[in-house]
Amino acid sequence: MYKTVREAVDYVSQFLPLIKDTSDVDKLIAPPFTALNAVASALAGSDVLVAAQDVFYEEQGAFTGEISPLMVKDAGGAFVIAGHSERRQYFHETDAIVNKKAKAALKAGLGVILCMGETLEERNSNRTFDVIKRQVVEGLAEFGEAEFKNTVLAYEPIWAIGTGVTATPAQAEEAHGFIRSIVKEIYGGAADDIRILYGGSVKPDNVKEIMAGPNVDGALVGGASLDPQVFSKLVMFKRG
Repeated sequence: MYKTVREAVDYVSQFLPLIKDTSDVDKLIAPPFTALNAVASALAGSDVLVAAQDVFYEEQGAFTGEISPLMVKDAGGAFVIAGHSERRQYFHETDAIVNKKAKAALKAGLGVILCMGETLEERNSNRTFDVIKRQVVEGLAEFGEAEFKNTVLAYEPIWAIGTGVTATPAQAEEAHGFIRSIVKEIYGGAADDIRILYGGSVKPDNVKEIMAGPNVDGALVGGASLDPQVFSKLVMFKRG
């Protein structure tokens, strides 16, 4: 929940020149709903996509305050984020709700970034894999091949979101590898192609270590994305 419309458009004007030579990297910005259309317009002609930070699972109706997938698409959005840890934590979204949101977005022709991750208490009580498996299985419930192909997964340990604490490279790779193994049980070899992002205090000074894992395909960047100079450094990162 950052940036007014003017601030968001100004951000884009600073950001685009910094990442002009990154055609080999998929880039996406997720502004607040109020700036979605303005950011999409400012990014027109670039290869940077726009995502909504959340979405509701109905096309229209008596759901005051909610934003439908069709509204996101009409505003210029190409993706939505579903199941972000803060939505789960503060707004008590269940795996079933996250699944409904993801399917509604995909039905509308949007891509989905489906998030998952454990709390510190769950990790300390050795329930990390149980939690992740449940979130993957229930989050992808009733997904067909078409839905699966338009979905990106994101592992974001809740204990590393906005805390300055980052999962170690080994922890990130272990979780990503486990997620891929669960997806493989459901979809077979197609799991090799799905992208799994890491989210949780990713910064220019730790991105190399985080991205070293073979199962870490990118980053879902939070606080570090608020500064175009800092975020551009993450976009410019090249795997060795």
